[in-house]
Amino acid sequence: MSLLDKEPVKRAERFLKDFDKSLEVIILENSARTAQDAAKALDCNVGAIVKSLLFRTGDDFILCLVAGDKRCSLNKLKKLKDKKDILMASPEEVKTQTGYTIGGVSPIGHLNKIEILIDKSLERFNQLFAAAGHPNCVFKINFINIQKITNGKVKNIIE
Repeated sequence: MSLLDKEPVKRAERFLKDFDKSLEVIILENSARTAQDAAKALDCNVGAIVKSLLFRTGDDFILCLVAGDKRCSLNKLKKLKDKKDILMASPEEVKTQTGYTIGGVSPIGHLNKIEILIDKSLERFNQLFAAAGHPNCVFKINFINIQKITNGKVKNIIE
């Protein structure tokens, strides 16, 4: 069975194709579970790798898309959302909310509607690479289109 036959990858691919028929899922020989692994496999700057990080605030969730060479700032998120408690979501919450397992969380095709924030530092790159439902699957997209496809808001959310 090909990785393209796995349900989470199919879901991400459908979402991609509905947005732009020319966008494709790229299968990597080696795992891209971390931004460093992905950058090495794609021979690109680690900052061009989009990390999809899910945070929980009460009963709500926020997906933050952050450059691979940056760290998301909990303090900035708390100020932005005017919340005292924002935590990383547990692996179970990630799976339940997005339909993806950690290491393959795509910024698109989630099981539930999730607010998406996009780190402004990603705009330094012409091409970005984001997970497509599996640690060995990614897709290439530009900054403008990642905003459009995710309906995400661009904010300064890094340390």
